[in-house]
This record gives sequence, C-alpha cells and structure tokens, in this order.
Amino acid sequence: MASSPLSKETAVPAARVPELSPAGRWLILFLLATGVLIAFVDRTSISSALADPPFIRHFGLSDLDRGWLNSAFFWSYGLVQIPMGWLVDRYGVKVPYTICFVLWCLATAAIGLVDAFATLLTMRLLIGAAEAIVMPASYRWIKNNFSERQNGTAVGIFAMGNKFGPAIGAPVAAWLIVNYDWRMMFILTGVAGFIWLIPWILTVRNDWPTVEERESAKKKASAVTMGAILRSPLVWGAMIVNFCYGYFTFYCMTWMPAYLVEERDLSLKESGLYTFFSFAGIAIVAVIAGWGADKLIERGGDPVFVRKAFVIAGFIGACTVLLGAYAPSLSMALFWNVFSLSFLGLATANNLALCRLTLIPKPAIGLVTGVQQVATSLAGGVAASLSGWLLHVSGGYDLPMLVIFVFLIIGAAATWILLRPQWAPKISE
Repeated sequence: MASSPLSKETAVPAARVPELSPAGRWLILFLLATGVLIAFVDRTSISSALADPPFIRHFGLSDLDRGWLNSAFFWSYGLVQIPMGWLVDRYGVKVPYTICFVLWCLATAAIGLVDAFATLLTMRLLIGAAEAIVMPASYRWIKNNFSERQNGTAVGIFAMGNKFGPAIGAPVAAWLIVNYDWRMMFILTGVAGFIWLIPWILTVRNDWPTVEERESAKKKASAVTMGAILRSPLVWGAMIVNFCYGYFTFYCMTWMPAYLVEERDLSLKESGLYTFFSFAGIAIVAVIAGWGADKLIERGGDPVFVRKAFVIAGFIGACTVLLGAYAPSLSMALFWNVFSLSFLGLATANNLALCRLTLIPKPAIGLVTGVQQVATSLAGGVAASLSGWLLHVSGGYDLPMLVIFVFLIIGAAATWILLRPQWAPKISE
C-alpha cells in the first residue's frame, strides 16, 4: 500500500538530539545560510578571474577554455549529489558537512598556488565534489526543524546565502584582483572560510547516529526507494524546473562579469558592483516572496497552489533579461540585467520549498534533494560551457541570452504541468 507524502511522513530518528529552542533553530539556519554563502563565494570567484587579462594570459585561455573551466565545478558537483544525499539521510548533517567544508576551502586556497591548467582544473573538480554536501544537508536539517508554515521563510533566508554568495563574491574577488592579484584572491577567499567553522562546531549539536539509529534510518529511508523517486513525474518535473532556474542564475554567476566587461565596456570593479546588485536583488526578493507565500498559506491558502503561482510569476518576470540583451543604452541594459534576476526571486524560495520539502516524504529529503541537485549541477555545467560555445560561434552575448529566455519559458510551463501532489514519490508500507 502507498500513500501521498502530504498525508504521511516518517522522520529519521533523532532521539539523541534534544529539540532545539526557536532561537536555536534560527541561529543554526543563519549558520547554514552563511555556509552556503561561503560555498558560492568559493565556487564563483573563478568568474572574476576569468575576466582578468593577466589570469587569462597566464593559462593561455580561449573562450572555449573559459567555458570548460567555468563548468568543471558543476560536473563533479553533480556527480556526487546523490551519494551526498544518501550520506546525510543516514549519517546526519554536522560531521559530513564539516569534513567537506574543510576540503573545499583548502582547494580554493590552493588555486592561488598553481601554475598548470591541469592542476587548476583538478582543484575546481575537488571544490565541486566537496560542496555537493551543502544542499542535501541543509534541506535535511530544515525539514526536520521547521513546519510547512515556516518553510518559505526558512528557505528564503537560506537562499539568501546562495544569492549573496555571488553578490558579495564578485565585487570582493574583483577588488582583490585589482588591488593585489588573482593568486592572493583565491588564497584569501579560501582561508577566510575557516572562521565560520568556529561557531558551527560550537553551536550545532552532534547528530551522528548510533548503530541502532542508522539501522532505523536505513529502514525508514527505504520506505521511499530510488525506483519510486525515479518513477515520479513530479521528481522529473522538479528536475526540469530546477535546471531552467539554475541555467539563468549560473549563467549570471559564470559569465555576467565577462559580459559587462566585454560587451558593455565596464571595468572589472564596475562589473563586480552590478553583479552584486543583481544577486542582492534576487536574495531580498526571495525572502519577501517566501514570507508572503507563508502568510497566504497560514491564512488557509493551498500550499501547492500558492507556491506554484509565485514560481511561475518569477519565471515569466525573469524573461525581461532579453530586453537587456537588446537594450540600446548602457543604463537600460544594466537596469534589465538587475531587474530580471531580481524578479526571479519570486520563484527562488517557493520553488525550493515546494520541490524539496512540501511535496517530498521526509525520510527521502536528502536523497531527493541530491537527485534534484543533479539537474541543478547540470544546469551550471551546461550554462557555463554552452554560453562559451555560443559566444565563440556568434561573437556576442545576444544568442546566449536568447537561450536563457527559452529555458525560462520551459521552466514556467513545467511548474504548471508537472508539479502535482498526486505525482510525488510514494511511501511504501
């Protein structure tokens, strides 16, 4: 017999971990948001380096090389998403997250010491593999500690981290490159992350399960099998939606600095500033939209309908990116660049809450998040490499932005058609 995830959920046991106070929950959520911010700073700092002529000359990079280097992170990131989801579903959040955090910070700092392209590529692959822990672990923790009426706000605050990461990372990386050099930029951004480990280790309780708890968790997680997950039209719909959302955001993370420098003749510092405005905009709108959806749900609104409406509105509004591509003046191009990505914030928290919390059985949150992150990772790899190829063949950025427009329309349609509760993975009894 099977039942809908909206009618029945089974939690991974947490007998050894006392329930957190409300203040404690929000504090750890803030740490998770800061952790993902650091992750995004470390993964996107390469984009500023790839707009830096000395860095390009040092490694002899072509446009195609820049595209592949931008995308390398996402291939390893996507490859280990599902194993990372399996890991946190069975072994908790704190210890796996801590180990992976140390690895990606060290690899980021090491880029400042390399001279060979192959070594540079290897470090990017290692960063991608280590950062794959972030999303499954974070959503596992949020699901266990917040209710449906709080999910939009909680996910919105968490999502601020992955938007303020590139927002802060781009201008900071540009400033460090201009005032020092690309080597110092990578070393400092990598080493600075270790400061976060102090409050994380001191504040977050150890949730490493006992042997008995691991066995119990294994049985409960098996209530939603990988076969059931892959047979779910909702899971495939969520992967399409996340791919389309990620394609635009990862394009902005990887190619926006170069676009502003090469197509709109801004300096590297100016490009970092406008990249900040774009990602700060989407972060702020994400929190407001998540909170607004929560309030509508609290007043009796259907969670699925409310969140889908916000997601579709976000995709449609983001299509204005095409107006920026064809804008005749610099001021209008910059306005539509910032506006389009900011408007996508309507979709950010509500899409994540819908696809990874509302519609998914609790025992499989980590695993399903890992599956969905494969699509997100693929979006990053495709956006970085395909945009580089389109730039190479067309000689401009209009064609790459037209492809973004197409994916945004597909994302809106997939949200409406495929994200249905009756198509969610089923819990077996």
